[in-house]
Amino acid sequence: RVSSVLNRDVKQFGKKHMFDTSEETCWNSDQGTCQWVTLDFPRTVKVSQLHIQFQGGFSSRLCTLEGCRAGEGLVKISDLYPEDINAMQISFAAFQVEETVLDKLKITFENSTDFFGRIVVYHLGVLGER
Repeated sequence: RVSSVLNRDVKQFGKKHMFDTSEETCWNSDQGTCQWVTLDFPRTVKVSQLHIQFQGGFSSRLCTLEGCRAGEGLVKISDLYPEDINAMQISFAAFQVEETVLDKLKITFENSTDFFGRIVVYHLGVLGER
């Protein structure tokens, strides 16, 4: 799930484009503060890395990661401070404090570099093990 899609045009800017490995497509949020992405995993996973590629100028200065097991409420895991660049960014430190075993992960984009609060993500990957 995502907080919003630009002009509600899911065909062109929908969430599926974060995972299609195409450099031509992206998820583009609508304007507004605190955009987010929630991932519900089909089974419990131990998360070790987060890969994210923004469009420069439409990234987030602060990303808050929250997660939980099935039937529980979200708990804050970490804050990430991505760069405002087009390149793939990989978070190694985000989950290395302890094993992070989750059924759900929420990434909140707290502070957009875009004046209108839009976020553009070309690639989102969560690495770990079952």
